[in-house]
Amino acid sequence: MLIRTLIFPYWRLRRGMTLGAQAMIVRGGNDVLMVRHGYRPGWHFPGGGVEWRETLVDALIREVEEETGVVIKNVPRLLGMYANFIATPSDHIAFFVADEWEQPRVPEPNHEIREQRFFPLSELPDDISPGAARRVREVFEGAPPSPHW
Repeated sequence: MLIRTLIFPYWRLRRGMTLGAQAMIVRGGNDVLMVRHGYRPGWHFPGGGVEWRETLVDALIREVEEETGVVIKNVPRLLGMYANFIATPSDHIAFFVADEWEQPRVPEPNHEIREQRFFPLSELPDDISPGAARRVREVFEGAPPSPHW
């Protein structure tokens, strides 16, 4: 939480609005890849911030590969844009679904990503983030989309 306390004010001053890209990496139609960070609790989808002069898809591909070793092979499907005002008052997340990919390497755990794992839909972790749980219900159960992460 100390990292969040120190970094978010810097991002807020530098960017004004923060924009992230995350992806649901689907394996075999019913397993999803999730990551556990070193700086916040729970399980989340891989992804991260969009940098200056970087497209959403380029940021997504870069972040997913850095965090998990997954190389996305096609243009992933954009599921939607979500407001994430819990993190900062002007944060938004572009959320994609990727089903054509390969994972030629699995990065060692580090200070940012402590763990990564594929979870069957029937065995999602108890501490899945609320936003990730909502996206799973939208993609696999036909739940109505929410504008909020």
